Amino acid sequence: MKQMQEANKSSKLADEVVVDLQQQISLGKYKEGEKIPAEPELMKTYGVGRSTIREAIKTLASTGILKVRQGSGTYINARPSHSESLDVRLRRSRLKEVNDVRFLLEKEIIRLATSNRTIKDIKTMRKALDDRTAALYKNDYEACADADIRLHTAIASASHNSVLADLYKTFTHTIRDFFNKRGSADISKFAATHVLHVQLTDAIINKDAKAATLITETLLKNNY
Repeated sequence: MKQMQEANKSSKLADEVVVDLQQQISLGKYKEGEKIPAEPELMKTYGVGRSTIREAIKTLASTGILKVRQGSGTYINARPSHSESLDVRLRRSRLKEVNDVRFLLEKEIIRLATSNRTIKDIKTMRKALDDRTAALYKNDYEACADADIRLHTAIASASHNSVLADLYKTFTHTIRDFFNKRGSADISKFAATHVLHVQLTDAIINKDAKAATLITETLLKNNY
């Protein structure tokens, strides 16, 4: 049991190193073809052991971002956008970065949804909202999370912009994975914002873009 806990801790530390290194690469600190710092320097920078650094490098090398050259060092092999799907890119990003982009995405989705929603969209949103309500009464976290995702993806579909809808689905599932990975499976988070979700649905149905946008901003500020 102790060994398993230590392994999980080491894996989480490696994930943190992966995210930080990738952020540095994306922001241009390390450029394609350049050599990254040696293991001892990385160990000192991140305050972790050699095995953690090696696991992080192995992860980045497996995606084609880093290239390990025996006897020479580790180099930037290619920019992430050349080798990764959006889903993979999001999963190794910081939650704040994901939410920053999600904020911009949702504001446009809300604007379009309040103008373009149809009777069919309204029925789909209401069904998801009803399921969300029922799951809260049953204290069923998984059912509530599923209904919450269906509600938000229904809103995205109501924008009638297929690109935005597909992008939003990826963001939503990634954010849920973030919370599950961090052990945040707490249904009280859904309960605390249920009234806002009811108001958001009503605002879209009533084509009240201003109210819908304000509600969305409140939800996003609280990472919901």
